[in-house]
Amino acid sequence: MIRKIIHIDEEKCNGCGLCASACHEGAIDIIDGKAKLVRENFCDGFGDCLPNCPTGAITFEEREAPAYDEAAVKESQRKKMEEKLMTEQEQNMMKEVAQHAAGHGCPGSRFMQFDHNEEHQEEQAPVASVKPVSRLMQWPCQIKLLPAQAPFYDGAKLLIAADCTAYAYANMHEDFMKGKITLIGCPKLDAIDYSEKLTEIIANNDIKSVTIVRMEVPCCGGLQRAVETALKKSGKFIPWQVITISRDGRILDC
Repeated sequence: MIRKIIHIDEEKCNGCGLCASACHEGAIDIIDGKAKLVRENFCDGFGDCLPNCPTGAITFEEREAPAYDEAAVKESQRKKMEEKLMTEQEQNMMKEVAQHAAGHGCPGSRFMQFDHNEEHQEEQAPVASVKPVSRLMQWPCQIKLLPAQAPFYDGAKLLIAADCTAYAYANMHEDFMKGKITLIGCPKLDAIDYSEKLTEIIANNDIKSVTIVRMEVPCCGGLQRAVETALKKSGKFIPWQVITISRDGRILDC
């Protein structure tokens, strides 16, 4: 179709990048030091980039060009926002790890390892007591807060669980968490792909086994897929199993 679209004079362009920043649709990239219209279907023809060009290299022209694809633009913007958020989260995590190593940072997110000595606990508890004890072996336990490398991963058995499972299944600590490093998350609420972080953890540490505990609801499939992807990408052959918990707290399969 014939429509109005921008034209970039590469002879005048000094590669400053102001036009690429001003183009909210992402139609312009800087390639080899010059601005280029690389996605014609992203250019809406409104010319937000024009006032930002200090050399006057950008003008309008009418020519054959694909129609403006608003759906594709919005999808691209969504992906960029997700990538930006993930990058910021990774950077924040690295800062926290560095701060913790130096003895600083928020105490609530400082990673640590716990020693649940069973003999000591049994000595403290009355003979007739049935009070449960915590089996959490480390802190933090949220996947997005955990470091990719830490001493507690050495020779560890991983429990990767949907955070709802601990509320649905009454004996979570004794049946699943005991003797394992616990990683929890919710792919629906966090709205991030855990597979990259999990791949780093599995690939860079001596992991002995992986147990996935998920709910029966479909969104929990995202957690399982992330772990399966991480196991494949790690290049390691590690024993793993999936256990599904029903919403009323029963084990459906294992």
